[in-house]
Amino acid sequence: MYTMQQLQAFESLAESAYDEVSVTEVIRPAAVLPELAARAVLSELGLRDARAGGHWVAEPACWRRYDRPWNGLDGGPGDAQLIGSMQVAYGTPTRYEITVFRATITRTGLAAGWTVTAMCDDAFQYGDLTPRQLPTGRSAPGAAAVPTALTGQPAADPRPMALITCLTRV
Repeated sequence: MYTMQQLQAFESLAESAYDEVSVTEVIRPAAVLPELAARAVLSELGLRDARAGGHWVAEPACWRRYDRPWNGLDGGPGDAQLIGSMQVAYGTPTRYEITVFRATITRTGLAAGWTVTAMCDDAFQYGDLTPRQLPTGRSAPGAAAVPTALTGQPAADPRPMALITCLTRV
């Protein structure tokens, strides 16, 4: 167990050692994209791939949002900067749904005014979803609990919900 002074000293050391700061929000309960919305979001993110003139790189475990299309000579990011990323799990809680459980905004994203909510909205819009329409992994039947990270409002689900926000030195 560490004391508060030890934790503060560690954070100070990390801050001086690394210049990159990001904000990570763990979404509890996790947001669940229903099957039709999940398919639409994946299709649109694929069409908006950063390697083909868009801003997204969607991979099975992580969706990344960039500030501009990739322009590297080798097909890499070039001078495109990462705005943030979303940690996702395909096929949970059911086979064709997608669960979003963590989102991170980089220092570049923070400087450009991005928030977790804005980045999630940017991806979820392709499934014709608003944060109020997103079911969560722990919703009571008929309740439409919405993760606090996405709305800034308390969830409708009466069970306890935790939102963990932390600064990460990368």
